[in-house]
Amino acid sequence: MPELLKNTYSPELLNELALDIKSAYPPFEADKFIGSIFADSWGGLELKDRVNHIAATLGEYLPQDYAQALAILDKVVMNYGTWLDGTGWYFPVFVMMFGQDEANWDLSIAALERYTPYASAELAVRPFIIKNEKRMMEQMYAWSKHEDEHVRRLSCEGCRPALPWAPALNSFKADPSPILPILERLKNDPSSWVRRSVANNINDMSKTHPDLVVELAKKWIGDNEFTDAIVKHGLRTLLKKGNSDALALFGYNGIGSVQVTSFALNADSIAIGEELSFDFELSSDAATKVRLEYRVGYMKAKGKTSTKIFKISETSLKENEARHYTRKHKFMDVSTRKHYAGKHSITLIVNGQEQGTLDFELTD
Repeated sequence: MPELLKNTYSPELLNELALDIKSAYPPFEADKFIGSIFADSWGGLELKDRVNHIAATLGEYLPQDYAQALAILDKVVMNYGTWLDGTGWYFPVFVMMFGQDEANWDLSIAALERYTPYASAELAVRPFIIKNEKRMMEQMYAWSKHEDEHVRRLSCEGCRPALPWAPALNSFKADPSPILPILERLKNDPSSWVRRSVANNINDMSKTHPDLVVELAKKWIGDNEFTDAIVKHGLRTLLKKGNSDALALFGYNGIGSVQVTSFALNADSIAIGEELSFDFELSSDAATKVRLEYRVGYMKAKGKTSTKIFKISETSLKENEARHYTRKHKFMDVSTRKHYAGKHSITLIVNGQEQGTLDFELTD
């Protein structure tokens, strides 16, 4: 199993941080800082709590003068990778914790701009948006014009209505219109990371404002390969939900000519840790585009159920063409899913429409 991300914050990394800070600021009490980091509670802290704990402890041992503390961090932040590594998240979180007051606002915004290429500030910027939305969205739009792709990405990623691991921006869930000028500006950005952020922002918006997102997609699709890719990724939740307008944008116009036959599971019962295979035949009386998916119905703890949709393929069938499909699905515990014994199901979905469900037992 891959190393847990929370373990990135190792004694070696944090000792290096302490020594770097002491080199930039000799009065820094490196040993006491490390002792405070690895207190008795450290082992039980998850990733986000570890980041917050490091940032809070920095606040204890750096100068209480905020500007002076930032000047010290400025000298060491570049030693901790890039925003992709996730090793320096405590730098922008320090800004979030200690720099939201009006007296330090401008210092904090400038620091987030400096730090985000090394440690993405997408989480840290959100309390500033919540505190003063108009002021911060003007700043986010200004950042969307920045020469650095990481800052441009921050302008979009930071205002996603439902960014994972972050507090929701409920005002944008209710009305996402303040985000739209940023998305329009960045839809043709040369950076793939920025364009992916645009798509993720649109996907967030689709969960509360599907009609708005479909209309935006209709405007963008066909402009160029960049906007087409953004639309496809940004509408992924609507496509999985079988939204007919979203499906139609990509040519998936119903299933009038499509037939599904011989849908069968290879077993009525499997054990946790094993895999289940299933087969089916797909045919069409007329040439048509087909999006194939299957939904797994999981038994959860205490008899509750949950579902997840998996994509099989997107393809085109010729007139009177038939194809045979076999797929396998593993029911092995992973860090993101624990399996429970009980009745489970596989449902075939063609162009957003269910085409049959088969049940099976998952056993201990």
